[in-house]
Amino acid sequence: MASSLSNHYSSLLKLCSQTQDRSHLKKLHCLILKTLCLSADTFLSNTLITCYAKSDLLSYARNLFYKIPHPNSFSWNAILSAYSKAGCIPQMEEVFFSMPERDGVSWNSLISGYAGHGSRDRAVVAYCAMLREGHIPNRITFSTMLILSSACSSAGLGRQVHCQIIKFGFELYVFVGSPLVDMYSKSGFIREALQVFEGMEEKNVVMYNTMMTGLLRCGMVEDSKKLFREMAERDSISWTTMVTGLTKNGLELEAIDLFREMRAAGVGIDQFTFGSILTACGGLSALELGKQTHAYIIRTHYDDNVFVGSALVDMYSKCRSIRHAEVVFRRMRTKNIVSWTAMLVGYGQNGCSEEAVRIFCEMPKHGVKPDDFALGSVISSCANLASLEEGKQLHCRAIVSGLISFITVSNAIVTLYGKCGIIEDSHSSFDEMQTRDSVSWTALVSGYAQFGKAKETIDLFEKMLNDGVKPDGVTFIGVLSACSRTGLVEKGYGYYNSMIHDHHIVPIADHYTCMIDLLSRAGRLKEAEDFIKQMPCHPDAIGWATLLSSCRFHGELEIGKWAAENLIELDPNNPASYVLLSSLHASRGNWDEVAKLRRGMRDKKVKKEPGCSWIKYKNKVHIFSADDQSHPYSERIYSELEKLNDKMIAEGYKPDLSSVLHDVSESEKIHRLGHHSEKLAIAFGLIFMPPELPIRVVKNLRVCVDCHNATKFISKITGRDILVRDAIRFHKFSGGVCSCGDFW
Repeated sequence: MASSLSNHYSSLLKLCSQTQDRSHLKKLHCLILKTLCLSADTFLSNTLITCYAKSDLLSYARNLFYKIPHPNSFSWNAILSAYSKAGCIPQMEEVFFSMPERDGVSWNSLISGYAGHGSRDRAVVAYCAMLREGHIPNRITFSTMLILSSACSSAGLGRQVHCQIIKFGFELYVFVGSPLVDMYSKSGFIREALQVFEGMEEKNVVMYNTMMTGLLRCGMVEDSKKLFREMAERDSISWTTMVTGLTKNGLELEAIDLFREMRAAGVGIDQFTFGSILTACGGLSALELGKQTHAYIIRTHYDDNVFVGSALVDMYSKCRSIRHAEVVFRRMRTKNIVSWTAMLVGYGQNGCSEEAVRIFCEMPKHGVKPDDFALGSVISSCANLASLEEGKQLHCRAIVSGLISFITVSNAIVTLYGKCGIIEDSHSSFDEMQTRDSVSWTALVSGYAQFGKAKETIDLFEKMLNDGVKPDGVTFIGVLSACSRTGLVEKGYGYYNSMIHDHHIVPIADHYTCMIDLLSRAGRLKEAEDFIKQMPCHPDAIGWATLLSSCRFHGELEIGKWAAENLIELDPNNPASYVLLSSLHASRGNWDEVAKLRRGMRDKKVKKEPGCSWIKYKNKVHIFSADDQSHPYSERIYSELEKLNDKMIAEGYKPDLSSVLHDVSESEKIHRLGHHSEKLAIAFGLIFMPPELPIRVVKNLRVCVDCHNATKFISKITGRDILVRDAIRFHKFSGGVCSCGDFW
């Protein structure tokens, strides 16, 4: 009777542990104590220990174990397994070394405990000790050791375990074969993985999925597709593996087609499938398809899944639909670090840097601790804003939190100081990095290039090559732009050819724009025209605008008109073509043509982006536009400008009237030039910023010739360093000289 009741209780206990019903588990324990002598029933005690351990009630399991008068080997293994799975390494070791006798289960628990909780070396030592004591490993032992080898990317350890698998006759076991294939493929030994796979007499769906994952990880897409089609049986993991692999290998369209085929086959779709297909939509900027997938997610009730919600935020952000991303984010009932970071990065990708900083500050209030990726992203947003104060605070936070050791954070800090015009601090941060990658070098190269320090940019690039670091396309954009801004045409051509022939980088629109800029800035406009005609594709809007801008500067009307026509055809609503061509005609006094272009802009409802400049003072951003009278301190600002103007004229300053594109009197032109947005911002800085601090101004458009010239005079007269970051580059004005060498 007691034995029957014990079995009945055992079944009920297992049911409670399966459903994670802690309350019923405890109540059932009380009932057992009332109806049975638990101390005399070791079997039931062992069952209770196991159930408490599975329900994460380790203290109950421990107390129960120590109350068993005569624990058997199952009792010892039950409490040992509980400590092992919970990662309680000291307690696990204490129990293991206290055991009167140990079997293979005991050793497997010890090895699993070490392997599963970051103690690789101790797991290997335990495995060797197991062999020395004469215990024969089983499939669980080998599987654990192979998974450990994969996690540590230790092919040497994996090969040794493979030899012992063969020695003990386990090489044909599918349970061992799958982790063996995984170990070799993760270590980059795909041929060995294929040999193991092909050598298995029996293959189940798990093994096929593992092999496909390995092939896709190594970029062997055609082989993985062939294997997928050969499978007699496929589960949802098989389909999801292929969808994910195709997406990661840049074959988003094929991934989407396979997803449709998966749906047509009636295969169950889970959070991972949705995550992969949303990544594919984001990679293609396929907003409509993303919306359709979102609708399907809602129909299948996955919209409350935190993994899928995060993927939706990421997809909408990459599709430049940041407001949809916000709606999804706000509606998510549960958010984790991935969700918050997806929204933060989305803001940064869509030029909403202020919102990125705001949401980062909200994270701790919701109990979310930012990781290295989130911190690196918000520092990048501060860099885009040229917000030095917040950037420095985040730098301190990175040091205090220890996240500075992550290369993503360190790279962002190098970029931050470069974009804020403190190239010395950028270089110091670079020198302090323990490890560097191509992104680190590129950040510093780009920083020097943007600052107009061509020699330093080129020297740094050459050092990068000498150190064996492989440059990428972005690195070449930095070095080519440095050459263009200092007129090093032949050197720039050399780097361009080296990029293609030596580094096998296929040029993109940005590289072509750099070459157009290189030639046209140097006045070699006919060569720039020939270069464009030989390109495999037409320039983008920036490329045409670059050529047009140089034509305006050099007064080349015919090529300028050709560039403007192409720019208007490519982007009819881009005001740059009208403005630059107007400027070119205005410089020649062709006011009728200027008026015609302005009428064309009005008819097509094309509006010129208004210029504005901003400066930060006491955690507040002060924004100015041309002739701005709205600022509370306008009277003082304009008074300061008048005083400066008198001193500048005394020093030899003459307004550059070519910057005014209106047929008005000379006095009116001078008046308009004197109230440009950056001049107002600089005057504000001179009034309020402490003398020992530089004045930092950011402008959304390129600095005009007159403002550039005037700022040189202001820096000389006042003895202040003035840093202006415009849409093109950084200018540091000091003592009447600009860092760009008047070439921007």
